[in-house]
Amino acid sequence: MKVVFMGTPDFSVPTLQKLIEEKHEVAAVVTQPDKPKGRGKAVQFTPVKEIAVKYDIPVYQPQRIKQNKEFYEQMKQINPDVMVVVAFGQILPKEILDLPKYGCVNVHASLLPRYRGAAPIQWVILDGEKETGVTTMMMDVGLDTGDMLLKEMIPLDEKETGGSLHDKLSTIGGDLLIETLKQLEAGTITRTPQGDAESNYAKMLTKELGHIDFTKSAEELERLIRGLNPWPSAYTSLQGKTLKIWDANVVEGSQDAKPGEVFAVGKNSFTVMTGDKALEIMEMQLEGKKRMTTEAFLRGYTVEKGEVLA
Repeated sequence: MKVVFMGTPDFSVPTLQKLIEEKHEVAAVVTQPDKPKGRGKAVQFTPVKEIAVKYDIPVYQPQRIKQNKEFYEQMKQINPDVMVVVAFGQILPKEILDLPKYGCVNVHASLLPRYRGAAPIQWVILDGEKETGVTTMMMDVGLDTGDMLLKEMIPLDEKETGGSLHDKLSTIGGDLLIETLKQLEAGTITRTPQGDAESNYAKMLTKELGHIDFTKSAEELERLIRGLNPWPSAYTSLQGKTLKIWDANVVEGSQDAKPGEVFAVGKNSFTVMTGDKALEIMEMQLEGKKRMTTEAFLRGYTVEKGEVLA
């Protein structure tokens, strides 16, 4: 099939790569405009653009697709059979959705209709879900509201992080998209409308979301730590410095300690009281330091029993 691929971040890359490997004609790639990054503010290509350049695929980077007549005419001239959209980052207007012969197919990182929106990967962990997956769907003018096509489910590991789940789902997405296109072209695919009553909006992540409130339960905070790993990360403060926590275990608490108080310090970890049970801190990163195990941290830094994280 002749495909226009629309995507931007790392999550989109395996699907684009799969389209190329399976010999689909990727006639164009549409991605967000390049942005300056890092301390030097050097302009960097998006991950999707890097792949497109590698394979000499034409790249389009419209600032805003809505009401962009030039972009519409460019896509009309390409005349794709299908547009594939994976974490692109812009809402597509109806005239673009109606352009391809087979419509616009989205690869979404959740089992729709659950977890529509910007951050489904992280929110399934934060909410304590036991399974998730990838859904392909036909796009419409709503936000992740189009008819569902194919799904693949996976269970969440006990120590699943936002980063590990991202990588799993991005790989699944490429394979599921290829099968979706095969069935779409053959006319054998079944379109299933979504039920709005079952939907749950996965709002965008913010750095503030990562601030640890130790009055909450240890189970909830442990999910927060995993879900926001690697970005934006869960954090507190220790002796006036920001302390990111990367890994923790839920353990029994102490009746004598208040939320946020360190009540046990061992060779390999220290333990902090929460609103219900406690967190044994296993991996961390103090402001200005590298990420490390708590065992390594405690070899060069003293954490006293009775100290309070805030």
